[in-house]
Amino acid sequence: MKFAIYLPPKAETGKCPALYWLSGLTCTEQNFISKSGYHQAASEHGLVVIAPDTSPRGCNIKGEDETWDFGTGAGFYVDASEDPWKTNYRMYSYVTEELPQLINTNFPVDPKRMSIFGHSMGGHGALICALKNPGKYKSVSAFAPICNPVLCPWGKKAFSGYLGTDQSKWEAYDATHLVKSYPDTQLDILIDQGKDDQFLSDGQLLPDNFITACTEKKIPVVFRLQEGYDHSYYFIATFITDHIRHHAKYLNA
Repeated sequence: MKFAIYLPPKAETGKCPALYWLSGLTCTEQNFISKSGYHQAASEHGLVVIAPDTSPRGCNIKGEDETWDFGTGAGFYVDASEDPWKTNYRMYSYVTEELPQLINTNFPVDPKRMSIFGHSMGGHGALICALKNPGKYKSVSAFAPICNPVLCPWGKKAFSGYLGTDQSKWEAYDATHLVKSYPDTQLDILIDQGKDDQFLSDGQLLPDNFITACTEKKIPVVFRLQEGYDHSYYFIATFITDHIRHHAKYLNA
């Protein structure tokens, strides 16, 4: 597995908080690091930023490279339970356990101060990691997340392949379902969504379902529908500073 990491100037003199970024379908560990323009804000707030890959690669599993929305580049941040994926496709455990242990051992980060954010499939990943682990992450945010994957075409394809046909297993990796049983209200969620996002109009993202569930649970969510923006990195680069400030508020508290 490859990951990208940014160390701010403050890391030269002490341990800094860790902010994990999860990327979307087809991405590698390079997309965010090269395209989002996060450096200035991360430097200013003294945050270490870590961006893992979106799946294992080169596992030689039949069918892993056949489509762009399943297999390579499309791990969906779940621990697969179905053959032939279950041995390697364990992105949920990788992101929440294996990678943080590696980072905490080898880089100047404070293991008690950790937050997570992401885009699209990675926005889904960030939300489920935070919701499945109350207290582990100080804050969470997302750009155009896949909010209710059990009901959208991308999610149905990925979950049936990785998790099988039992839809109760799917709900364990669906932010809209997880938020309904979240035991706490101490999670401040920020979501930005481009109004001209084709995947919003195609019914892949379904943010309204998530917002409704949050409102019912009295979990604070700031949802901003951004006029004139689509699903691209121009959208992320425009609002990345707001998201880093959001996390810095909790990580540097």
